[in-house]
Amino acid sequence: MVHQRKIPMRKDIVSGEMKPKKELVRIVKNKANEVSIDPSGKKAGRGAYLSLDVAIAKQAKADRTFDRVFEIKIPDEFYEELVAYVDHQAARRELFGNESKK
Repeated sequence: MVHQRKIPMRKDIVSGEMKPKKELVRIVKNKANEVSIDPSGKKAGRGAYLSLDVAIAKQAKADRTFDRVFEIKIPDEFYEELVAYVDHQAARRELFGNESKK
């Protein structure tokens, strides 16, 4: 009997959609109130997820979504880095497809 694996789902903080965890990037705020991109999904701290979609990343930047979610002022450089990261990951996905990164 073949057992279907459960796909972990998370909510995109900007669009509010539930998506598979692999299609999202985790943004984490640690105890020192430092916000960073967490590609591994394992950093300690409070996490929020964002779709690997450049339009959604740009909307998060325009709305300053993570300032509101984490209740702290986040520098513009972080949003620039986030948009660049999402753009890079989206390009990788187009080039290599959805193969696992193991």
